[in-house]
Amino acid sequence: MADEKQVTAQEAPHLEPVHSDVDETHTTTTRPSGWMYKGIKVGKSEIWYASPIVQLLMVAMVCFLCPGMFNALSGLGAAGQVDPSAQNDASTALYSTFAVVAFFSGTIANMLGVKATLSVGGLGYCIYAASFLCFNHTQNRGFVVFAGAFLGVCAGLLWTAQGTIMMSYPPEDKKGRYISWFWIIFNLGAVIGALVPLGQNVNSRDNVAVTDGTYVGFIVLMFLGAVLALFLCNAGNVIRHDGSKVILMKNPSWKTEIKGLVETITASPWVVLLFPMFFASNIFYTYQLNDMNGGHFNIRTRALNNLLYWTSQIIGAIVFGYALDAGKFRRSVRAKASFIVLFVITFIIWGGGWAWQKDQVVREIAEDENSGYDKLRIDWVDGAPRYIAPMFLFMFYGFYDAAWQTCIYWYMGALSNSGRKAANLAGFYKGIQSAGAAVFWRLDGLKKPYNTIFGVTWGLLGAALIFAAPVIWLKIKDTVSLEEDLKFSDETAEDVTVNTKQPKEASV
Repeated sequence: MADEKQVTAQEAPHLEPVHSDVDETHTTTTRPSGWMYKGIKVGKSEIWYASPIVQLLMVAMVCFLCPGMFNALSGLGAAGQVDPSAQNDASTALYSTFAVVAFFSGTIANMLGVKATLSVGGLGYCIYAASFLCFNHTQNRGFVVFAGAFLGVCAGLLWTAQGTIMMSYPPEDKKGRYISWFWIIFNLGAVIGALVPLGQNVNSRDNVAVTDGTYVGFIVLMFLGAVLALFLCNAGNVIRHDGSKVILMKNPSWKTEIKGLVETITASPWVVLLFPMFFASNIFYTYQLNDMNGGHFNIRTRALNNLLYWTSQIIGAIVFGYALDAGKFRRSVRAKASFIVLFVITFIIWGGGWAWQKDQVVREIAEDENSGYDKLRIDWVDGAPRYIAPMFLFMFYGFYDAAWQTCIYWYMGALSNSGRKAANLAGFYKGIQSAGAAVFWRLDGLKKPYNTIFGVTWGLLGAALIFAAPVIWLKIKDTVSLEEDLKFSDETAEDVTVNTKQPKEASV
């Protein structure tokens, strides 16, 4: 009889499950006790690396180090600078290129594979942080804008690959938890990243730019994230616990992928009703990070708010991620309940936000160096009600962001289990999301009043939910059939489902 051998993740797609004679679950069905590779029996532990959960955790760590650190930098307001003009210009360039590239990045991810797509995507983040280090010394705004535009290209690739993994790898009953775990680890990056400027500026009550050391720390961590992405498996190598595989195209070409991009819309035209929700999913960062945090707090309090904001995101991801997987209720019921909760908190949290915002100074005073407002900016020692009330408001904004993003990913994941379709949906999501962000960063760059940006943001969030209601109410089913998913692939049911036949052990 052949000896058992080690199998690499690249060999995993050729494995077939071997079912044990022992009923491990104490039910009438048995679970795989191993797999066959070219007729040789191997254990499950030897391909754990290619499992969905390990791959998701690795992607989460990539995002922890790249966009997580980017969020920590952005959360400071003006990317750690005093004048937000350079960051506004960079963000407009970033989200403009992001919007264009993301529409086609699903096609690119399906062609190149998620590993290469993620790694290339990670490079733009460290260059972006480096541009602000350079700006501290040279005031070279052109480099900052270029870095923003380049990051838009890279981010389009990274987030589409991430979305593909998060929506298509998990089994249907665990998608909420997988999204939650990703969001927790990803936002831990922003939390830990926020500790850096907080520690360096803890004694500064002035409104000044962050130190060079802050930017250097971000650059190093972001580069490590791009390198880590190279150790991922591609989607075709991933095998779920039950032996099933991710649905892909066997032989993708540019022609088939562009066709799939079109089919995503033409086969399900109602998906366009989710586009307003996509558009609104990043627009609130402009008000929250630049106009609220950057506009009204001194540097050390901005750093503390930044830490609390991303910590609240983790709480929001846990609450909504696990609630969306609550097994006591059918998935269609959970979808409707999550929509109602999202609608309610949109008006409660943002209503509280308006109660605070309407009493604040206007932009012209907040950004005028000669107005004397820099000495009047809110500091954490001000206590209640001057600081405590906006502190909790800012935390609720972070909670709300996680709730909105978690629900969108879960809604898209509930519409399909196909890796190919998930890549296209993720591309649409990130492209439209970035178009919305580009518009709002440009509005901020044009110095539109804080109240105007707040009002338009809140109005679009409410309108987006109204447009999405028919999809969430009528199109999310309790399960998606395999036949439905295979419409977006050239694979057959036999290619992706468990082989229940008991294979014989290979002889020498």
